Formats: sequence, C-alpha cells, structure tokens
Amino acid sequence: MDRRYLVSVADLNAKEIFSLILRAKELKDNKSETLLTKKTLALLFEKPSLRTKVSFDVAMYQLGGHTIYLSDNEVGLGKREPVSDIAAVLSRYVDIIAARTFLHSTIQLLAQYSTVPVINALSDMEHPCQALSDLFTIYEKKGNFKGLTLAYVGDGNNVSHSILLASAIVGMNICLASPAEYMVNKSILEVARKYAKISGASILLTEEAGSAVKGADIVYTDVWTSMGQEAETEKRRYDFKAFQLNKLLLDKASKEAIIMHPLPAHYGDEVEAGILDSDQSVIYDQAENRLHMQKAVILFLLGK
Repeated sequence: MDRRYLVSVADLNAKEIFSLILRAKELKDNKSETLLTKKTLALLFEKPSLRTKVSFDVAMYQLGGHTIYLSDNEVGLGKREPVSDIAAVLSRYVDIIAARTFLHSTIQLLAQYSTVPVINALSDMEHPCQALSDLFTIYEKKGNFKGLTLAYVGDGNNVSHSILLASAIVGMNICLASPAEYMVNKSILEVARKYAKISGASILLTEEAGSAVKGADIVYTDVWTSMGQEAETEKRRYDFKAFQLNKLLLDKASKEAIIMHPLPAHYGDEVEAGILDSDQSVIYDQAENRLHMQKAVILFLLGK
C-alpha cells in the first residue's frame, strides 16, 4: 500500500490488516512504547466527537507525541481556504493528519495534496478506523474470522461500508439487512464482492432483519440517523421500525453471538434499552480498542 494515507479500508490488504491487529494487541499489552517523540498529529474535525478525538489524543500521548485539535470554526475546510492549501500548509507543520469530515471527497483531497500521512477518522462514505478496531475486537473474542458470520442490521451508512469491506478482505461472511432505500452504496458493494471472491467470504443483502441475524456469530447495529441527517429523523424511525436490535431479534442469532455497536447509541431506536448492557455486548471493548488500533495505524503509516 501507499503508506501516505488510510482513506478507505480497501487501502489495506488482508496481510496488512492482520499485521495491524497483531500490532494493536502488542500495544494494548504494552502501553509504554514511546516511539513518536516530538511527532505531531493534527486532528482536523468538521464534526464533533467523543471516542475519535479522545482515542487519537491519548494514542499520541502514550506513544510520546502530541496532537493539535483544529475545529471546523478554526479551519473552515473548503470554505475559508481550499482543502488543497490546508493540506499543503499542515504538511509543513505536522507529521500526520487525522480528519473527520462530512464529505468523503474532502478526505480524498487532503490525501491527494498532503505530503504527510492522512487518516480518515470518519466521512460520509467510510469509517475505516472503526472497522479495523471492530476486527480487532472480533479477533479478541472469537480468535479467527474464517467461518464466522457478521449480521449488520440498520442503515447502509459509513460504518456499514467499512465493516463490509473489512469483512470481505479478511474472509468473514457478512449479511446486511436494511430497508430497500437504505442499502449499502453500490460501488462499495462492488469492491467488497471483488475482495470476497479472493478471500472466500460470502456477502448477502436482505430486507429481512431476522434472516440476516439467524445463526450469526456477531450482531452489529448502528444509529438510524447520522450527523447531518437530523431532518430525516422521524421518517427514518418509521422506515427502520422493523430493524431494531431487540431480544426477539437477538434470539435468532447464535447463543454465543456477540453484540456490537460503534456508539453513540440511541436506546429505543436502533437498539432496545438494556440489550447493550447484556453479557453478550462488547461495545466498551470496541470503544477501548479504537485507542490501540489507531496507535497501530499511526505507527504503520509513519513507518514505525
């Protein structure tokens, strides 16, 4: 891979993903590897965040470096200044950039014009750091990917795109259940199917939540309404009412199934209250593992 950026999960191959998982495990076991002394990460955020901001900040601190947080009001990506100029200027100041943007095209422009590594910390099309951390969590809990089936129930959003690509690359079966008008992006699906042919993974799309979850080893859901879609909240609640992760739906999965959600969760919408507090839930492991996986990604992109 070109080590300058991680814009999409598809920028990595299976070998690199497994290497990142093993590196994340090492870093989780040993938090004192100060490999980035005097290195600086710019956090370029158009959207607010809890997990993404804190995990990247703590990751750099524990690795011996530091971060600079730049909000949308301070920078105005593509508004106060062209994205290309921002990328070029930041490249003269910092060693690596993590950007959380509304548009995927903004991340692509940053990667194109930056001379330092760029990490997609979330866009409207993908959330690669979340998906890589999810794979790490699944590997911790299940020990492998082959033969496992992940059922994703809900909106075909950025998280679903990245977990679809990641599953296809590592050879994990995935079934995605969404209402017809909320299915995953066709171009993402096409790329995922190409990887699945190589890895042996199966990909199934359905409009029936129960069909997707039946016998699944991992049951995954996410918010029905993402940031920037607030005007659609009530419509989406109506359209997704048959896609709530509740006890009735969960009972269709394997008895050893784990429950995943990238958070924040909207209890009573995509997930029934209490479900994420069960013994099957690994949501806080997911959240913690963002820290360790993002360390691994930063080190990888910086050649460390």
